[in-house]
Amino acid sequence: MQLIEYALVFIAAAIPWMEIALVIPVGIVRGLSPFWVMLLAFTGNMVTVLLLIAAFSKVEVWLEKRLERTGLKGTKQADRARQIMNRYGFPTLALLGPLFIGTHIAVFIGLSFGASRGWTTLWITVSIALWTLIIGIATVLGFDFFLQQTKG
Repeated sequence: MQLIEYALVFIAAAIPWMEIALVIPVGIVRGLSPFWVMLLAFTGNMVTVLLLIAAFSKVEVWLEKRLERTGLKGTKQADRARQIMNRYGFPTLALLGPLFIGTHIAVFIGLSFGASRGWTTLWITVSIALWTLIIGIATVLGFDFFLQQTKG
């Protein structure tokens, strides 16, 4: 049964908008190993991000056609990402992406604004790894603190 839960951590982290900020705390609070939750969440998120980077040109064409058909100009998240990218550059967008707009949107916006695939891969990997550690450690410490407070 636990194997299924670990597989779900991987799958959920790979889904845009679920990502590590939600998946890691839920997995750890459910009693799964923090190490494996963090590793699988990182890997799951990276798989789809790397696929997006590799297939960016095709995704961009598809999205442009879809937006033309629906008449949509953009989302609040995409507008926020563009503002961050224009003001602070891609490294900041990549570092803030997992918490505020999602890694997939950050990657798409960065590539749309001309960030190289190599630069994008480097910064988004650093960002996902950093946030995986921060969220995982904070969840473990916070959960342990909560348990200690309720015991005594």
